[in-house]
Amino acid sequence: MATAKKAPAKKAPAKKAAPAKKVAAKKAAPAKKVAAKKAAPAKKVAAKKAAPAKKVAAKKPAAKKAPAKKRTPNAAFMKALTLSPALAAVVGDKPLPRTEIVSKLWTYIKSKGLQDKINKRMINADDKLKAVFGKAQVSMFEMAGLIGKHVK
Repeated sequence: MATAKKAPAKKAPAKKAAPAKKVAAKKAAPAKKVAAKKAAPAKKVAAKKAAPAKKVAAKKPAAKKAPAKKRTPNAAFMKALTLSPALAAVVGDKPLPRTEIVSKLWTYIKSKGLQDKINKRMINADDKLKAVFGKAQVSMFEMAGLIGKHVK
């Protein structure tokens, strides 16, 4: 094995050294011709690329649409609902839409620090909220469902 490795190692440097000078000399002279040949096709390619760019620019103004209408709120969400006495103790006495009830509940929860410190999705109920939720701890996702039982 050792002899097989030595033989190619000696031949390889000898072959590379001699042709390297010839190749360098040959490459130096035709480099100008190659550069001239490459420059001409490059202009054609640039001309081809420029044409589709104009087409794309022409499509953009045509693709513009009329401005979208503003979204109108659903009337069911804006309807004022009467509250149960348990929920009225937390939120207030006046009839409120469901969206306002949820936002006032969150202000109450944050002001009292009832959101769980470790798992922020859970709400630890105090005495007033236990009457509304029926549990000591409620997920923020079940909260809206539990409110539905206290509004008409």
